[in-house]
Amino acid sequence: MTATPLLQLQGVSGRSLLQGVSLDVSPGEFLAVVGPNGAGKSTLLRAVTGEWRSAGQVRFAGRPRAQWDREALARRLAVMTQQPQLNFAFTVREVVELGRLPHRGAGAQADRRVVDAVLAALKLEGFADRSYLRLSGGERQRVQFARVAAQIWEPADPAVLLLDEPTSALDLAQQQSVLGLAQDLRQRGAAVVAVLHDLNLAARHADRIAMLEAGRLVCLAPPQQALLREVFGVEADTVSCPREGRPIVVVYGLAAAQAHG
Repeated sequence: MTATPLLQLQGVSGRSLLQGVSLDVSPGEFLAVVGPNGAGKSTLLRAVTGEWRSAGQVRFAGRPRAQWDREALARRLAVMTQQPQLNFAFTVREVVELGRLPHRGAGAQADRRVVDAVLAALKLEGFADRSYLRLSGGERQRVQFARVAAQIWEPADPAVLLLDEPTSALDLAQQQSVLGLAQDLRQRGAAVVAVLHDLNLAARHADRIAMLEAGRLVCLAPPQQALLREVFGVEADTVSCPREGRPIVVVYGLAAAQAHG
């Protein structure tokens, strides 16, 4: 019997930003969302969370989003936005502890264990007592990722992790650290949906790629079958990494019509 998808979108639409997007994400799947600027990638995540009102239906674990109690949903849905706003001088540990708020009743010892584990996984132990407001942009991004990871670190049931450009301010090593932890959560049964601009990060980490163009879902396929020319207007090949066998995207330049258009 096929497992019920953790996340289902059915005909999600609204104005010209999204046009009838339907897709499923299963437990343990990593879905990358890619597309040109303005394609509707961030809007899609906001439609999933309910921040952006849309037509169609969004379901979590087979139930419409509207039927979920807010706190119960927060224990199974963690969201990292592009530019999370936090203007209080919390320490890094206090920011990560915010991810434990939906788990009231778990106990201080359990919360401390989770926060310590997440800080260690992202090599943030040395930052624990530093003020969040004194961190660089990349450091803040890692701390925000630690917060959402702590939210679903030990779920009673598989969770959904939504990430909007989680690596935009990170160097190469930090990118691998953040997406490596996302992979760990996926291996524990979480469904990961990440908006990514870097096509090689998407190809390396995703099981499938959802390609958006002008609010439409134009391709939902494994990385090797992504429609790079049609969506991005570039000449490219997706080849296998000789070391790991994972897909690598090689871009040669603009497609002929783009180059002469």
